[in-house]
Amino acid sequence: MFSYDYVPHGVCSRMIHIGLSDNGKTIEQVSFEGGCNGNLKAISKLVAGHPVDEICGILAGNTCGARKTSCADQLARGLEVAVHEASEAPAAGAARD
Repeated sequence: MFSYDYVPHGVCSRMIHIGLSDNGKTIEQVSFEGGCNGNLKAISKLVAGHPVDEICGILAGNTCGARKTSCADQLARGLEVAVHEASEAPAAGAARD
């Protein structure tokens, strides 16, 4: 599993912990620090096991009240960064120079 911590901006949550499959294409787990506890726990359960692309397509652009973003939108942004970071990470067990 590839783990990544994303610091969201413009929302109540302070951190999003993201776990992706080794190939970076599937969400294995998500947890939030801060924010609306019940809603964010529900989002975490709903996205687990789903492809990153599918979830980003659903959540990206979601707003919260008058804000131009939301915890869900920030999750989509964090997933995109995590996928990029996973693709840059050395493969597990890869030979090192």
